[in-house]
Amino acid sequence: MTLYSVFSLFALLLISVGTAVAARRIRIPYTVLLVLVGTGLAFLAQLEWFSFIKEFRLTPELLFYIFLPILIFESAYNMQVRDLQANIRSISWLSIISLLISMFAIAGILYGLALLFGFQVPFLVFLLFGALISATDPVAVLALFKEFGVPRRLSLIFEGESLFNDGTSFAAFLVVLEILLKGYEGVGSLAEGIFMFGSMVLGGIVFGLLMGFVFSKLIGKAGNDEHIEITLTMLVAHLTFIMAEMVSHHLVLFGFEFKLSAIIATVMASMVIGNYGRSKLSYRTEHFMERFWGYFAFLANSLVFITMGLLFADLPIDFGKFLLPILVTVAVVALARAFSVYPVVTWLNRMRREERIPISWQHLLAWGSLRGALAVTMVMLIPDGLVLPGWNFDFSIKEFVTALTIGCIYFTLFVKATTIGPMIKRFRLDELSPLERSEYHQSRAFIYDFAIDRIQNFREKGYMSRSAYEKVRTACLEERDRECERCVSILRSRPQEFEYALRMHALGIERYFLGLLYRYREVSESVYKRIFTKLAVQTERVEAGETQLQSLDESFKPDWFEQIVSLGRSWLAVAPSEEDRIRERYMYYRAQEIIARKVIKELLRFKERSLIRSDEYVAVLSQVVSQYQSFRDDAQGRAERLARMHSDQIDRINDQFGARSLTKALEEGLNELTRKGMLPPKLAIVLEDEFESR
Repeated sequence: MTLYSVFSLFALLLISVGTAVAARRIRIPYTVLLVLVGTGLAFLAQLEWFSFIKEFRLTPELLFYIFLPILIFESAYNMQVRDLQANIRSISWLSIISLLISMFAIAGILYGLALLFGFQVPFLVFLLFGALISATDPVAVLALFKEFGVPRRLSLIFEGESLFNDGTSFAAFLVVLEILLKGYEGVGSLAEGIFMFGSMVLGGIVFGLLMGFVFSKLIGKAGNDEHIEITLTMLVAHLTFIMAEMVSHHLVLFGFEFKLSAIIATVMASMVIGNYGRSKLSYRTEHFMERFWGYFAFLANSLVFITMGLLFADLPIDFGKFLLPILVTVAVVALARAFSVYPVVTWLNRMRREERIPISWQHLLAWGSLRGALAVTMVMLIPDGLVLPGWNFDFSIKEFVTALTIGCIYFTLFVKATTIGPMIKRFRLDELSPLERSEYHQSRAFIYDFAIDRIQNFREKGYMSRSAYEKVRTACLEERDRECERCVSILRSRPQEFEYALRMHALGIERYFLGLLYRYREVSESVYKRIFTKLAVQTERVEAGETQLQSLDESFKPDWFEQIVSLGRSWLAVAPSEEDRIRERYMYYRAQEIIARKVIKELLRFKERSLIRSDEYVAVLSQVVSQYQSFRDDAQGRAERLARMHSDQIDRINDQFGARSLTKALEEGLNELTRKGMLPPKLAIVLEDEFESR
């Protein structure tokens, strides 16, 4: 890179930051504004003083090997496999069947229209375009979903479809491109294409799982070093992508070129890290991960979309001659998307294997299908010199497909993206459900009650004047009492909703203290995952209004990754010893007892303070507390029985817990001294190393 290209890079980043701030203020998707700004910069760059702007260019290699893995990892890392399992039919049908329907519908309709108007465009060219334009970009849509607070399942289906849709679309694109380059030879070419498509999808899944588990083990061996752990997550995203591409270029089996989908492989590896490897991350790294990858995804999206605008405006294509084909294509692509969504979702709803997808959701799925970075990447991969027999136009195939793609991208960004917000409001998807409203009012009551305690503390320490304290306290009391009255009204009409809110609060408390126990190594990884799975299942039951957990030993079906790990252990004949099983059981019951005690303490605090003065409130709260008391007593009894049966071993385990408690206390003391500036940095490092080595 030259000095001017580096300067151009950072200038574009600066402009992107300003654009993101402006987009937030005028309330439009920032990716949309970035493309618009990038287009404007292309014209500004014609001036000599601003010519440096075009020095940094969006190349296929930069987009494909650097930016794309970042965007994939950031999305897939946060996708919970249990949520994916619960909606696997919806996501898989939309990402595979719907895509293929859209791809062939676009190709068929455009081919028919071209023949109708006397244009001899080969069907494979339209099929190539149909494959690349069917790849959806969720960035702008998901940002709006988050802003408006649409149902979590809708966001999950949309993001899951986009992730796997990208891999399927790219695989289909490469198959069609390969046929175009080698020539269509009838059934043989078709069979080879189907084999190639299948190998890319299935091979990508297997290779991604392998890379994910390998890097999860490496993260576990990192010694709680956050720098190494973060670096390993960056490596798994990019190495999985690059190595899948390398394998695709060199692996030949039985005379067939065996190709892998780099996108699907990266999605699977990222999901393994997010679901299986996440528990191996140190506490500090885990809390930093989302911010780290969110930041890099922001940088990648900013550079991709602003340089996309620069690229579009700078292409040597006369868009005037393509205006009518672009307008027709935009309409056909929108129609094909609708045709690929509504029938498929209708069929899914009739199958009744998953929760029904409402018609309002279907409208958003059909309309909110934006096109972005991946479509541009695929266009750029089309060879400049691609020619076909009978192509007699004064423009190349690549120019033709590029013009149609740009037209569709601009339409989805400037029309679809800007109308999604009004659609969400039109269908009232941003409104709180009755259950959410009850939880909302209860949470506000607790927050204002907490604020009253805090401002009293501020007053006692002299941070607030008496008059300011009285005004603020009075306002908080009034607001708290108002929320309590609203909670009581909900209780009288729908007491089950208040129970839902209480149980969700209790489950949140459980997750918090489980995380603390794991942070301080008082539960093993397997125990942590077992309890975490229990909490996930319990949350699903609460949300669905189903029967609650009745036993600590209730078994749950493990998720896919846990099943794969168990299968791997059975193949390797890795089985825990009797001593390890006793240790795990004791850890489990001890953790359950501690967590139940913490939940009871928090819930009783609500009861004692009588935030909500209602007989219904007391009855519901007492019911939830009673259940956790039974969990506590059950866990305590089981732990004591284990201690009597295996006294020597349990004594050793308790001695270890005691030593860890001492280490924890020492670390907290060290952190307190460091926070208050009472300890020089050198001594802080020495003492931290000393305590960690205990």
